[in-house]
Amino acid sequence: MTDSLKYEKRGVSASKKEVHQAIEHLDKGLYPNAFCKILPDFIEGDERYCNIMHADTAGTKTSLAYLWYKETGDASVWRGIAQDALVMNIDDMACVGALDKIVVSSTIGRNKSLIPGEVIREIVHFFQDFQEKLAEYGIHIHLAGGETADVGDIVRTIDVGYTTFARMKRENVIVNHIKPGNVIVGFASYGQATYEDRYNSGMGSNGLTSARHDLLKSVYGEKYPESRDPNVDPKYQYTGSYDLLDEVEVVGKKMKVGELILSPTRTYMPLIQSILADDSIHVSGMIHCTGGGQSKVLHFVDQLRIIKDNLLPIPPLFRMIEEESGLPRKEMYQVFNMGHRLEIYTDEESAQRMIEISESFNIDAQIIGRVESSNDKSVVIRDDRGEYKILPE
Repeated sequence: MTDSLKYEKRGVSASKKEVHQAIEHLDKGLYPNAFCKILPDFIEGDERYCNIMHADTAGTKTSLAYLWYKETGDASVWRGIAQDALVMNIDDMACVGALDKIVVSSTIGRNKSLIPGEVIREIVHFFQDFQEKLAEYGIHIHLAGGETADVGDIVRTIDVGYTTFARMKRENVIVNHIKPGNVIVGFASYGQATYEDRYNSGMGSNGLTSARHDLLKSVYGEKYPESRDPNVDPKYQYTGSYDLLDEVEVVGKKMKVGELILSPTRTYMPLIQSILADDSIHVSGMIHCTGGGQSKVLHFVDQLRIIKDNLLPIPPLFRMIEEESGLPRKEMYQVFNMGHRLEIYTDEESAQRMIEISESFNIDAQIIGRVESSNDKSVVIRDDRGEYKILPE
């Protein structure tokens, strides 16, 4: 059994091929190559404006938070889950230039027998602190309310999601026009940005099914059967050697394995806001490397070869996952961000300015590659182990 099939046996897909096939004939909005679907302005009918609505969840990271909560009693872990769900929305929207006056609504489905009220309180109360932090950078998000439903018949533990909405001028929309000659700037998902209060492993909210089952011991599946899919063969679940509370050395200090995997998804909004405020910077495209990891860009290019041959260092957590899982390096790049979750396509001069701005936020950044013409479209990654060519599925 190959590692690729092993990943599929867990009931997940990095590429979401079936989803993309299901929606391929739907209207793609005003700007089909924009990172988010851009709609006409239905509010005022003003052709100078457009609407953006987005929805996403924290995915199976909630199952990991559930394990941590049950093992430690630490309810604050759910604040990180709320951040995961929210950032997966607002950072996608930031990639089209929507950076202010964003309306947010939450949708939480829980199994009330397992998820008490204090968990809901932590998720709800997270928003105000995060809202105030973003406001310091001129980014204003507003909670319109939401729905919390007790749906134990269909949700094993809890599902946390947000829907976000913004109205903006069409002239400010960023549409991906990635072209030959562009260089690619990668912005680190790991480290501690100036607006973060602790080290971030770079995990984000993609690939958590693999991370959880490949790193953690089988005892968790036995102790908390509600944390896993009963339709998946147990031999593919919780196959790792780590305990949540095991300590590993990262950047010169000890951190628990659970803390690393649960690092809240970093928002790049303050950084993107500063980059777009600089009129000397040109942006040809902006990609949030979420589902599909380093191959995400394939959804937004045609007849281009995206070469990534100078990537940022692979963070310790991803090396741990690779070692425990045995996944081929190519598949690691397709599942995880592997060190950068934001990339911007631009010219050399703009790239250097972006890197300077990023460093002012204490976020590592560098030119990680370039764009070339091609008869097809592909991502070619080169690292210390070899070369990996990723094609559209």
